[in-house]
Amino acid sequence: MDGAQKNTVDELLKSFLSDKGFSRTQDIMNNEYYLKELEPNMIHRIPENYFIAFYGTPAKDSIWGWKFSGHHIALNFTVVDNQLASTPIFYGVYPAEIKEGKNKGRRIIKDEEDLGFELINMLTAEQQSKAIFQSKSFNDIVTTNAIQVGPLDPVGILAKDLTYQQKSVLNKLIASHLSSMPSEIAEMRMKRIVSEDFNKIRFGWAGGLMAGIPHYYRIQGRTFLVEFDNTTHHANHIHIVWRDFNGDFGVDLLKEHYKNSTHHHKNRH
Repeated sequence: MDGAQKNTVDELLKSFLSDKGFSRTQDIMNNEYYLKELEPNMIHRIPENYFIAFYGTPAKDSIWGWKFSGHHIALNFTVVDNQLASTPIFYGVYPAEIKEGKNKGRRIIKDEEDLGFELINMLTAEQQSKAIFQSKSFNDIVTTNAIQVGPLDPVGILAKDLTYQQKSVLNKLIASHLSSMPSEIAEMRMKRIVSEDFNKIRFGWAGGLMAGIPHYYRIQGRTFLVEFDNTTHHANHIHIVWRDFNGDFGVDLLKEHYKNSTHHHKNRH
């Protein structure tokens, strides 16, 4: 792409992400420079080694979508009847924390880890016995890059078994995973999560309870799944993902569109 085209991609990302989401995306891309120093033999470590793909024709009354992807980034957007689906959304970062040099201490993905630690460590021993479903972390997010996912095993502690203060931290943790999305989308998702019965959300943990020890958690509700993993490279390599069981890639919006489409019904006869 030439300079003008790259600027257009940036503007497109800005229009589909929050300010935090755009900054995070840029930071992860620019982190490829640092990875190039760490891994000089990896010739593909360049910030421009990312891809954009469009599906359908972008237009006000059109059904269309687009994807932006590359190392540690996979963003998916689908537009149906002027409604936006913004999952799956995946981010990763290595190193999760830079340990030396001029950028020592930098953490591109921070809140999702800190709030996770805050929640698991504020639980009582009895609560932790429910929340921690295995002592060893996974090597990666469980759903990997599956096109379609369903609910995982119902492990962890139910939100109804948390105190008011603990629920507040869980709410903040969920919000941190929504923070890359535009505020109106994040607010809509949070309202839907609450309306689905917040008390039935499960928070499950695997692995260590402090930084530097491999750890993993998941948050699962009736319609969504969040996974966080920091296991490899001595627990300094993060992957996070948000999945909607019925809404990834706009599946729920498309079903509703075709259900209500006069043209679609005519073609069935």
